[in-house]
Amino acid sequence: MNKKLLAALLMSTALLSAACGDDDEAPEENVDVEGCEHLREGPAVAVLATLTGTPPTVANNHRRYDITLVDGTGGRSGSVSFAASEATDYVFFTSADVPVSITDGSGAAVEIEESTKSSETCSEIKGRHIVPLTVGTHTITFGPTSAASVNLVIEEASHEGHEH
Repeated sequence: MNKKLLAALLMSTALLSAACGDDDEAPEENVDVEGCEHLREGPAVAVLATLTGTPPTVANNHRRYDITLVDGTGGRSGSVSFAASEATDYVFFTSADVPVSITDGSGAAVEIEESTKSSETCSEIKGRHIVPLTVGTHTITFGPTSAASVNLVIEEASHEGHEH
């Protein structure tokens, strides 16, 4: 009986190890699940984007930022700032299909590595942008668009879950 119990324990450990292995899709799926959860459930923080001056701050702190855009040239637009504490890829999830551009602290454009308008994981995701950022403050600009607002969730691309 002890041999069967030990064998069962070893098999379950092996299965768990295999399930948590280096599957290339797992971290991306996890980050989409995480982003979707916060797009749906929040908690939410209301933010008014700006066209000039110092933009309000958003973070990758498991919050949904409900960003109100303002009237600008060609439609509604606005900017927020994000301080990246780590040089890594970040995923910016939006609830609306709006143009997104990002600049670094010196105003230079940051290339968006990958951009899609959906996720197989979640119908709430209307924008999914993977962006490699350096440590420092970046400006995220939305628009011009006809949308009055956009919800934003930021996650590290390598994010594999957290404690709420």
